[in-house]
Amino acid sequence: MSLYQLQKFLFDINRDPGVQGRYRADLEGLLDRYELTSEERSALATGDIGLIYVLGANGQLLMHYAAFLGMSWPDYIRAMREGIAQHGPVRAGIYAMTTQLEDKVAGV
Repeated sequence: MSLYQLQKFLFDINRDPGVQGRYRADLEGLLDRYELTSEERSALATGDIGLIYVLGANGQLLMHYAAFLGMSWPDYIRAMREGIAQHGPVRAGIYAMTTQLEDKVAGV
């Protein structure tokens, strides 16, 4: 997994109008600029917020990308939850899940 490259893409798309223009004009060409796994590339190409979250993307970066895609806040939250349900726990990054959804954490 190339979490750094995935997050670099998200950072760039969120901050650089030139990258945003390339996204709209030639998404495949833009994605070629980043060393992404096929799973990461597919998730970005389809706007699969849930999978991008499960792959370990930072929520702050991902939130802005979702807004760029036109996703509302409730839909963003729902997409992350559905991503976990469909693809399993967050695999990497600061949100990596070390417990299962039904496990108690800190007595809760």
